[in-house]
Amino acid sequence: MKIYFSPASPFVRKCMIVAQELGLASQVEKLPSAAGPVVRDQTVVAANPLGKVPTFFTDKGQALYDSRVICEYLNDLGKGNLFPKESDLKWQTLTEQSLADGILDAALLARYENAMRPEELRWDDWTAGQMDKIKSGLGHFEAVIGVRGKTFDIGTIALVCALGYLDFRFADYDWRSTHPALAAWFAEISKRPSVADTRPSA
Repeated sequence: MKIYFSPASPFVRKCMIVAQELGLASQVEKLPSAAGPVVRDQTVVAANPLGKVPTFFTDKGQALYDSRVICEYLNDLGKGNLFPKESDLKWQTLTEQSLADGILDAALLARYENAMRPEELRWDDWTAGQMDKIKSGLGHFEAVIGVRGKTFDIGTIALVCALGYLDFRFADYDWRSTHPALAAWFAEISKRPSVADTRPSA
């Protein structure tokens, strides 16, 4: 198996946490990539028309994307339980994965606006809108983490990646002071080997 990889990508991180939890990480070859929102890596585009990471290849050569599909594939392959089968819990967990991924989408859009767009073209209201999505999403998780906190599944894995990305790219965004339950949960879950081993790097 192979994956187009970026050490800073939170969505790649999500896949690698799943792979490590299932004992599959050593079987996944990390392929270098230069995927970006403006200059697109044509090697990645050849396998994934969106040209984004993660793009994953099964041992049969089938290309899979995005992280949600890859993680479910790995869970099936490893006969894992990171995707609950019980109906109500399944839909709750998948919705929480979607919310955490949405927090990440908003964070990436805010970063691109301020790190990649020419300064004279930047739109402050756009950035504020994305940051407000992050605030609302974290507010939801603050309210439910006391119930969900002992569970490690695709919903909480996605949340780990969202919080890790905020720390990595938005170091001055003090989410912990307004979300103490979430902060305590994240401090504890960050000790888990799959989480510690996949921290983002520049």
